[in-house]
Amino acid sequence: MNKEELQVVALKNGTVIDHIPTDKLFTVVSLLGLKNSESNITIGNNLTSKKLGKKGLIKVADRFFTDEEISRLSVVAPNVKLNIINNYEVVEKKQVIMPDVVKGIVKCNNPKCITNNEPMTTIFHVISKENGTLKCHYCEKELNKEAVKLL
Repeated sequence: MNKEELQVVALKNGTVIDHIPTDKLFTVVSLLGLKNSESNITIGNNLTSKKLGKKGLIKVADRFFTDEEISRLSVVAPNVKLNIINNYEVVEKKQVIMPDVVKGIVKCNNPKCITNNEPMTTIFHVISKENGTLKCHYCEKELNKEAVKLL
């Protein structure tokens, strides 16, 4: 790759979260708790993308995310790619995959649902990974990714 084409500075060690929809970039920052991070973080938004037209990108130095942290992203940005960087080289690529069950991330949008009236963890079963359709474990209300509200 021609270094002149790089839109964001290279990373020695850490994680690059790529192909984030531009409207979800700061939601991803929030979901991963990066706001209060001590790590060196580079955030790019509205970068040119062959796939998306425009995309967001986050580079986090010296930080590697757990599978649970990554699965949280799938709710709002199901097609993001993670590149694990070691000594300026990509050593692993991961595709974010939506889990079968999402716990404690999404708020049920049924006001009568017990999760909105009692202090308890929300649980949603993923009905369709392609469409991002979730079903509340308690009240069985379905919602799609456009209607998702995060806790």
